[in-house]
Amino acid sequence: MVYSVQSLGLHGIMGYPVTVECDLSNGLPAFTVVGLPDTAVSEARERVRAAIKNCGFRFPVSRITVNLAPAHLKKIGTLYDLPILIGILVASNQLSIQTEHCAFLGELSLTGHLRPTTGMLPMALAAKRAGVEHLFVPKENAPEATLADGPLIYPVEHISQLVQHLTGEVPISPAPSCPASTISTTGPDLSDVKGQDAVKRALEIAAAGGHNILMVGPPGTGKSMLAKRLPGILPDMTQTEALETTEIHSVMGLTSAQNPLIHQRPFRSPHHSISAVGMSGGGANPKPGEISLAHNGVLFLDELPEFQKDVLEVLRQPMEDGVVHISRASGSVSYPSRFMLVCAMNPCKCGWYGHPSGRCKCSEHEVQKYLSRLSGPLLDRIDLFIEVSSLDFEDLAGQTPSESSQQVKERVNWTRSIQTKREYGQCNAQMMQPYLDQFCHLNDDCQRMMRGAYERMGLTARSYDRIRRVARTIADLDGELEIQVPHLAEALQYRPPAYLKR
Repeated sequence: MVYSVQSLGLHGIMGYPVTVECDLSNGLPAFTVVGLPDTAVSEARERVRAAIKNCGFRFPVSRITVNLAPAHLKKIGTLYDLPILIGILVASNQLSIQTEHCAFLGELSLTGHLRPTTGMLPMALAAKRAGVEHLFVPKENAPEATLADGPLIYPVEHISQLVQHLTGEVPISPAPSCPASTISTTGPDLSDVKGQDAVKRALEIAAAGGHNILMVGPPGTGKSMLAKRLPGILPDMTQTEALETTEIHSVMGLTSAQNPLIHQRPFRSPHHSISAVGMSGGGANPKPGEISLAHNGVLFLDELPEFQKDVLEVLRQPMEDGVVHISRASGSVSYPSRFMLVCAMNPCKCGWYGHPSGRCKCSEHEVQKYLSRLSGPLLDRIDLFIEVSSLDFEDLAGQTPSESSQQVKERVNWTRSIQTKREYGQCNAQMMQPYLDQFCHLNDDCQRMMRGAYERMGLTARSYDRIRRVARTIADLDGELEIQVPHLAEALQYRPPAYLKR
């Protein structure tokens, strides 16, 4: 007898329907799983066998063949344990149930309890697209599955509970919809930073327009401290952004029943020993990398020149396109990677190049060798460069309160709302060419200033457009409809210092 059970699978961060076909036939006892299963799927045979016996059912002594269709896509993970078990019980006439418009997924323990799986949200969204009306998932995954706002979600703790529901004895209550926010967290505040008003202004501009920023300065000036406070001034996430971010984190197992929805912008800070694959994503079964985990948030690279050159170069294409394409022997996937790149670095190996104290002992050759780790094309993709200078004692000892993150965030939210209305959901850093020509028009005075800067500073076409985008953000912060000379002048001040362009 053949019986089919609906389930779901993952390809990248996209879910798709999977049909689990269970066939019991005469012959020598065997249990075969086909349909491009990975090792975890193949090991389902032993988990299912033990769970059936320990739940009071009889494991059929016959030739069992399980096919996971479509067979051309690789099946990964332990989520097919539950549909395989249901298919075997129905095919062996131990259960008489109707599973039409139902889908099942979940990992089984040897005692029949269900354990959570990763990637629940994209699979729940796939179930919604496929017309599934009832989705049975492990209890811990139920809050996340409800975010899809599609099929009824039934949280299952044990096989006996599921059987009683399917036979109509004891129905399982559908999981309630997950609230938009279940955890309120507060990060470090911008008011903790003494002085550095110019750097705070640059961070506000970067947050308001979604611009990439590089901070350069000697050790101990607060570069990392400032970067870690950037999430506190970023604009609130929209529901669409929150779902996009949650899908990626769900695939990596970074969500939980207590916090199923990622409602705060990610802040990823990988160590400089990370590999190119760890940054961009990949592996035998391609997984998202740090640039995708930072989608809709911040990717912070501290000590930028210490990263391997190939790691930095993989950032170039995703920074332009907002998506990273990964091709491996097992297939090709695409992950979203629209992030703010925030970098910090010292001006030389010892960190004190150009400092008034004269404590830098690096030769010009050593300084050049250190800075040459950063390629021109990468630096050309950064919108704002800001030098973080050492603080005077008066700045550190002063008691004058500075603005809090909440005060700055209110201005950023207001500015970003202007951009999203004007550019149909995009921020200034993502402004496409038609909008760039329309909303970043320069008047005659600005044209003269830009012409002089273009020739004097050796700008490229890319940096020319980025300067206009930054000027547009500064104008938005001032509530101006047109870019004025002061806005453009400030944007030009955020170009890289001379020693970075050598």
